[in-house]
Amino acid sequence: MERGRVAFLLILLFLFPLVALSQDYGDAIVLGSIGEPKRLLPPLAVDSASGFISGLIFNGLVRYDGDLNLVGDLAENWEVKEGGKVVIFHLRKGVKWQDGYPFTADDVIFTYQKMIDPKVATPYSGDFELVEKVQKLNEYTVRVVYKHPVAKALSIWTMGIMPKHLLEKEDLNTTSYNRRPVGTGPYILEKWVTGRYLVLRANPDYFRGRPYIERVIYRIIPDTATMFLELQSGNLDYMGLTPFQYKRQTNTPFFKSNFRKFRYPSFGYTYMGFNLRVPLFKDKRVRQAIAYAVDRKLIVDVVLLGLGTVSNGIFPPSSWACDPNLKPFPYDPERAKRLLKGAGWYDHDGDGIIDKDGTPFVFTILTNQGNLQRISAAEIIQYQLAKVGIKVKIRVLEWQALLKRIMERNFQAVILGWALGYDPDPYDIWHSSKTKAGGFNFVGYKNPVVDKLLEKARSILDRAERQKIYRKIQRIIYEDQPYCFLYVMDSLSILHKRFHNVKLKRAGIWYNFEKWYVPKAMQKYKFEVVQ
Repeated sequence: MERGRVAFLLILLFLFPLVALSQDYGDAIVLGSIGEPKRLLPPLAVDSASGFISGLIFNGLVRYDGDLNLVGDLAENWEVKEGGKVVIFHLRKGVKWQDGYPFTADDVIFTYQKMIDPKVATPYSGDFELVEKVQKLNEYTVRVVYKHPVAKALSIWTMGIMPKHLLEKEDLNTTSYNRRPVGTGPYILEKWVTGRYLVLRANPDYFRGRPYIERVIYRIIPDTATMFLELQSGNLDYMGLTPFQYKRQTNTPFFKSNFRKFRYPSFGYTYMGFNLRVPLFKDKRVRQAIAYAVDRKLIVDVVLLGLGTVSNGIFPPSSWACDPNLKPFPYDPERAKRLLKGAGWYDHDGDGIIDKDGTPFVFTILTNQGNLQRISAAEIIQYQLAKVGIKVKIRVLEWQALLKRIMERNFQAVILGWALGYDPDPYDIWHSSKTKAGGFNFVGYKNPVVDKLLEKARSILDRAERQKIYRKIQRIIYEDQPYCFLYVMDSLSILHKRFHNVKLKRAGIWYNFEKWYVPKAMQKYKFEVVQ
């Protein structure tokens, strides 16, 4: 009986030989995104689309691995001295820019100089202002001296390093290299058709080894419903999913057979930010009233289908800095009315809209085209604020048009989200020095107590002590309500199954993208790969 079974298996193997799943080069991944990148040089890649593409082209001195540990990137290793005040980076030798020019310590010093240059409109300068000086010890050794011990002395160097030989005579804000960047990274930008797509090809000389996937095709599709149809038709390999798409539309035999879905905690949150320069929002009681008038649990249940949580402030629950004991304001429209009345806002003329000194409480929420969750949240907010006498208008803008309005401070309220770094330092978002043009504190929040705490936290190396300060900051800002903190949505996405070596970890799935591959027999797109 046993011999018969073996013989039968041998016949099957002869008739249907197994395909070896080798780590082959080739194929392409086609991604869908509602947003188009704006500028790709690392200091100016401030939106998520720009950041993603820039991250494929440039490297920092260090990077985060899948478990959120800092590991070497352009720096092979480093020494921390003088209690964290000095870091000596030993750079990799033999690394080349994508034009063949050698990478050296000069590029690191050049990048630092640009990060602190007030003429460069980067919101990331605050981290580098902690540095007293950067010294070149030799072509492949850099000494960084901080003004005092700094908790994130290493993590700020995840910033992409830029090529001095190409950019030293350029204005980084306007240079054409923002659309044709040259980095040291795994992919080279090959083509950019505005409003349609970008194409990146594998860098054959990448210092960690040529990526297996030969092309990255980044398609710009402003509408998520259209994007989903493209996925269903086989024209996309990856996209972020809405909660409805994740729970319902992809729960079919077709998607289960051909795709993998991913769900994991996000490092970010969605909020309605108030322009604090606008008289309507100057009184803290008004901002608190809006928080009480908006049922954010309803938004999570209805808009997110439960795939998320109500936000309790400036840190997501996945961050070690977050205070889990800080409870969000409950839904309490009657309390909202009392706060508004105490601030002088009530319906004097009986038209259903509260007013003060003859000015009705009417404002416009801006949000971005293609993000159905934000648009739906705006509609719920509009309906619920009407119950307390506030009239809300909604305007949906194309992504770059929205960013322009924000950078110009030309808005009343905006629904957006922060995708945060793994180090929780929120200095660049909340410090009053970041209210200037190009800064992330575009709502104009200024609190001297918060400023001092933010500055203090940066010089504390002990995580427990730092955590106490961040939780105090979280409580103060939540009390001030410069944002109406809405929700923390789970990261939801879908990827075609032909991609191998995709491993979900704390950092998500993209941390090892250059090691993804598609076995030759499963490859969909054909390219000649010259080894």
